[in-house]
Amino acid sequence: MYKIFVNDKPIILTTKVEKETDFKNYLLNTVKISKVIKELNKTSVKEVRLIHDKEEKLLKKFLKKLPNVIAGGGKVYNNQGEILFIYRNDKWDLPKGKAEKKERIEETAIREVEEETGIKGLEITKPLQTTYHIFKRNGRHKIKITYWFEMTSSYDGQLEPQENEGITKVAWLNEEESKKALENSYANIRTLIS
Repeated sequence: MYKIFVNDKPIILTTKVEKETDFKNYLLNTVKISKVIKELNKTSVKEVRLIHDKEEKLLKKFLKKLPNVIAGGGKVYNNQGEILFIYRNDKWDLPKGKAEKKERIEETAIREVEEETGIKGLEITKPLQTTYHIFKRNGRHKIKITYWFEMTSSYDGQLEPQENEGITKVAWLNEEESKKALENSYANIRTLIS
C-alpha cells in the first residue's frame, strides 16, 4: 500500500476494495487525477483509494498520471540525539530539495540539507522510507517523490536558514520539542519522525 498526500489527506494505492464510509474508491486505470485532487481539497472525504488488481503495478501506473519531481532530504541527528528541523510556510519541516541533473540522490539529500540549514559534516547512516505528495506550481499539479535519509552530524556551529527558499528558522529539537513541532507539520513528515 502506498500513500500519496494532497495537503494532509492521502490517496491510497491498494488492491483491496472496501465499502466506502468516509472515503471514495476509484479504479486507478480510469480515474482522472484532477477530480481526485479536487475531491480531497473541496469535500469532507478523508481519503481516496485508487484500486488496481496488480500490487506491483500500483505505484508505476500512478506516477504516470502527473509530472514527477525527484527530491532528496534528511532526518539529521546531532550528538545529543536531537533532530534538525526547518520552519517554512508557517510549518515545521525537514530539509529537502530537488535533485539536479546527473546527481546521485544521496548527493542531493546532503547538498539540500547543507544549503537549507548551513550545517556541515553530514554523514548518511541509512535510507528511510520514500514519501509522495502532490503540489501545484504554475497552475499544474505535480508529484514530488522524496527520497529520505537518516543522517548524523557533530556540527555545533551556527545554523543558517536559507531565506531565499522561505526558511525562517532552523533548530535542533529534542524528543519533546519534536512532538510539539509535528502538531504543526505535514503528514509525510509525521510518518518519518514517529
